[in-house]
Amino acid sequence: MAYNVLIVDDSATRRALIRKVLVISGFEMAASYEGADGREALEILNRHQVDLILSDLNMPVMDGLDLVKALQADPRQAQIPVILITTEGRPAIIDPLLKQGVKGYIKKPFRPEAIRAMLGQIMGEASIQHA
Repeated sequence: MAYNVLIVDDSATRRALIRKVLVISGFEMAASYEGADGREALEILNRHQVDLILSDLNMPVMDGLDLVKALQADPRQAQIPVILITTEGRPAIIDPLLKQGVKGYIKKPFRPEAIRAMLGQIMGEASIQHA
């Protein structure tokens, strides 16, 4: 099964890097969408079905925390798995997000293997094509 993925980060370069890592890792991606902040992500979600969200936490306009809150408040979007890719690693920040439904987080700078392992854990090993 191929998945529609939404990548949310205020850095266009980082969004492109994450998308490239997904492709190289063998993750079965049908479509990918990109947003520069939480507000753009919500606009994309109003227009497209998404199976997975990879989001930064610290972004202008609407940060990852507010994005997660908005997703949890909408029954149509509350079940979309969210993985944070962030420079933040403090338990005081990350633990409440995990309790709110975030499925996992990867600390920047990240290694491609970390994304691959997280995707296998969250979406299932079948989501990754093995070479």
